[in-house]
Amino acid sequence: MNPETSQLMATARHFTLQLSSTPRGARLARLLAVEQLRSWGLEDSIDAAEQIVAELANNAVTHGHVPGRDFRLRTIATGSALRIEVTDTRGDRVPLAGGRSPAAENGRGLLIVEALARTWGVSPGPAPQKTVWAELPLP
Repeated sequence: MNPETSQLMATARHFTLQLSSTPRGARLARLLAVEQLRSWGLEDSIDAAEQIVAELANNAVTHGHVPGRDFRLRTIATGSALRIEVTDTRGDRVPLAGGRSPAAENGRGLLIVEALARTWGVSPGPAPQKTVWAELPLP
């Protein structure tokens, strides 16, 4: 590890949780992420981060659920960005923003993530997992 990388790792703050793939688990992900951001002094980012965690955790529970398997929430704060990651065990189901009819009752969660985040994406693996992530700039 070079000195630049080790300094970045030393200044990054990490928070990881494994939660049941249930509506209660998704709610807990949102609530606990908010409390963690508050303890890091990132109050200015809480509203957007809370909405992103809610959408990504809800998607993991709704579309990424496999009976008996949990999902994982991870937040990483560096000096310039907050990265939110939600990992589920349905790597075969890759989410897409949009693509829904305007009359559809669901399917707008990633549009919200896209509107709030600086960038977002999906990282495959390791099988059978995928991680959906979003980044917010920090003030």
